[in-house]
Amino acid sequence: MLPSSFKLPSINNNPEEHPVREIVKFVVIALLIVIPIRLYIAQPFIVSGDSMENTFHNAEYLIVDEISYRFEKPSRGDVVIFRYPKNPSQYFIKRIIALPGETIQIENDIVTIINSSNPEGFVLEEPYIQTMNKATRTNVTLGEEEYFVMGDNRDNSSDSRIWGNLPEDMIIGKALVRLFPPSKIEWQPGHYEF
Repeated sequence: MLPSSFKLPSINNNPEEHPVREIVKFVVIALLIVIPIRLYIAQPFIVSGDSMENTFHNAEYLIVDEISYRFEKPSRGDVVIFRYPKNPSQYFIKRIIALPGETIQIENDIVTIINSSNPEGFVLEEPYIQTMNKATRTNVTLGEEEYFVMGDNRDNSSDSRIWGNLPEDMIIGKALVRLFPPSKIEWQPGHYEF
């Protein structure tokens, strides 16, 4: 018989891991999940400037849907984030106004779209625009993989009227969620169906 003060050594088949090792495992697992999502599915974007006011304001935080355009083409009215064609290290946010193969005519503040379904053209109703200088004049026909984009605050926007058509391969994705400020959290912010 063993004395009452004697204890058998415990056998621990699952020893507790060292805290540093647990942290490293957590970081590796998190990176394996986050990096593919960030690269191929969604990424954050912070609005900079006033070219999309009143739809978007400076410093608003968005999540960009990068996957939808792998399965469908961008649509008129989509708010897209893209690499600036003149400097691909910069990102811009604008609204798609005209689609591949269409002709866009801007006379004063009236935007007319001409396409195969509307050879006479139709005037674009745009309730989201803030202002547009009446002295504007544009007549452009888009190529097969080109889009015409403009900011909603037309008088303060560097867009296709200035630097030309947007090649499809420069488009990163569309605005999916506005996360900041909390009072403006919104799914598909700025979305407008024509």
